[in-house]
Amino acid sequence: MQYAHITGWGKCVPPATLTNDDLATFMETSDEWIKTRTGISERRISHVNTSELATVAAQNALSAAGIDGSEIDLIILATASADTLIPNIASTVQANIGATCGAFDINAACSGFLYGLGLGSSLIKSGQNKKVLVIGAERLSFYLDWSRRETAVLFGDGAGAVVLEVSDQPGGVLGYELNNDPAARDILASGFGTKMDRFDSASLDFFIHLNGQEVFKRAIHGMGGLSTKVLEKCNINKEDVDFVIPHQANERIIDTLIGRMKIPKEKAFVNIAKYGNTSAATIPIAICDALEQGKLKAGQTVLSCAFGAGLTSAAALVKWGERTTPINPPTAELPPCEVTALELIKPAVDFFMNKSK
Repeated sequence: MQYAHITGWGKCVPPATLTNDDLATFMETSDEWIKTRTGISERRISHVNTSELATVAAQNALSAAGIDGSEIDLIILATASADTLIPNIASTVQANIGATCGAFDINAACSGFLYGLGLGSSLIKSGQNKKVLVIGAERLSFYLDWSRRETAVLFGDGAGAVVLEVSDQPGGVLGYELNNDPAARDILASGFGTKMDRFDSASLDFFIHLNGQEVFKRAIHGMGGLSTKVLEKCNINKEDVDFVIPHQANERIIDTLIGRMKIPKEKAFVNIAKYGNTSAATIPIAICDALEQGKLKAGQTVLSCAFGAGLTSAAALVKWGERTTPINPPTAELPPCEVTALELIKPAVDFFMNKSK
């Protein structure tokens, strides 16, 4: 029998940091207001395209695995904020790392990384692939209406990636569950300028629509239900879960989810304060941070779950391997950013603030 193990991991977070106090300089909000409702203190704003964030994360994941890009035989890139719709940006990453293989994007919003992890592990277990690169990358700040506090305070930019490799040693990705709730697809959505009448000014809808209360309720239901389902599928009790890496959308959602599942909060990893919601990138970035901080340990049984626009939801169970340090340290970096986060978003802030008057 073949197994799919995570052998490499890498992240890319832009250097420009936008704090809650920065947001308060142009909208009616405060650090206390944002933190008490979301758990977010700051987020990163990218000065480069999503594909560049994804490339750096991928290069660092390859270094951690000790392999070359030419050894990868499939690239799955999860994003809702690609540089281009045609062609996919997985092909950009492919060219940048020197891979010769299949490469495609998937859009399952914030659940995208776990969708990719599940698909990649299944392809390895079936014998179709041996080394799969799974990436979650987003530049959602590019699509925010900065006059809308309900969404502008939530999102940040970044990317994370893992390498999945075939092994005859039991462990790795034990199982996964995916679902979608199409009846609620409109409670978290954005047209991103793709409405049918593209010459009508109304089609320039670049802001994210969010029904916060409905998303909160359905997120708990979706993540909790699929987490229970994947545990049952893998015949593992929740008491045997050593570590939980949930999607970092809102700390209150994480607290409620963990409480309802009766899992001790100290088992859940939370880093939303530093990055905000980076959508498909939250889980792979959290994996990297948890390893760096020594909280994700060898041999642990790890539960991960997510929800996103669609409304997608996903859960995966992973038996972590023996290695928790990279074979080669991460060296890939973005080009320097010469301006502040406030300066990066100023043109968009000015546009939307004037538009809302």
